Amino acid sequence: MAKYRHDLPQRHGGIFLTDGGMETTLIFHHGVELPHFAAFVLLDSEEGHQHLKRYYESYLAIAREKGTGFVLDSPTWRANPDWGAKLGYGANALKSINVRSIEFLNELRNTWEQSNMPCIISGAIGPRGDGYKAGNMDASEAQAYHAPQIAAFAEAGADMVTAFTLTGIDEAIGIVRAAKAQRIPVAISFTVETDGRLVKGETLREAIETVDCATQNEPEYFLINCAHPTHFEGALNADETWVGRIHGVRANASAKSHQELDESETLDSGDPTDLGRRYVDLRRSFPGIRILGGCCGTDHRHVAAICEACI
Repeated sequence: MAKYRHDLPQRHGGIFLTDGGMETTLIFHHGVELPHFAAFVLLDSEEGHQHLKRYYESYLAIAREKGTGFVLDSPTWRANPDWGAKLGYGANALKSINVRSIEFLNELRNTWEQSNMPCIISGAIGPRGDGYKAGNMDASEAQAYHAPQIAAFAEAGADMVTAFTLTGIDEAIGIVRAAKAQRIPVAISFTVETDGRLVKGETLREAIETVDCATQNEPEYFLINCAHPTHFEGALNADETWVGRIHGVRANASAKSHQELDESETLDSGDPTDLGRRYVDLRRSFPGIRILGGCCGTDHRHVAAICEACI
């Protein structure tokens, strides 16, 4: 395992797809119950395994058809101590589920990977708190908090780890330092509000440059997730060096704010074709963005439209 840990293919160019909004797809389209928005609990049953297998395979089929690479992110966005405790998972149970999530993805890779379709296995990390609200940890606390999950991914043979939907710079720094201690590559994905800024008002530039400065440019790259392109495209300037650190986008289907989405009882799936066009515009201006997927409200239709438009 850890097939690509020392040479990540997505660093060398080409398009790499990812999945879409896992939790919203499973809940609203497949009728799966996910307590506290936690998909990792599905790994504890055969029925849950099958739900996840079908989910991932709908995206892997697109990558195979189009001949792109694929980044397999584990269903562990909520598999950290605070959220695990709410679901009855202690430290040992969390370690087991995080290890098994990587083993599950390795089985998928063994089935789907082809010479023109490298599949990178990434352990997915979520924020300690709510992905739409500011956290209050300093970097040292964040490093200690996220270290056990990262260690489990490293032990299980993940190629890398990716932290998604981060709202705080200090938490990102702590995660990067914890990954460095385990000698596993790490990517950081921030989410922004409708004004293109983090929840406390920092710009994306401030966030990325601060993390890079504090960690000696340790992250492999950065991403943006859980925001519609209209929320962040105006915050990017192709003439500024920091933008070159952004290699991926996993946008929401909806242009609604985080608060509006949080309060909504129905799913806003947006327009897959329009989302695909917006990704084309982003890649035209910022060709370094090559890791393409979705977040809340998106499913395989959106990723197919994005792939079709960009290729």
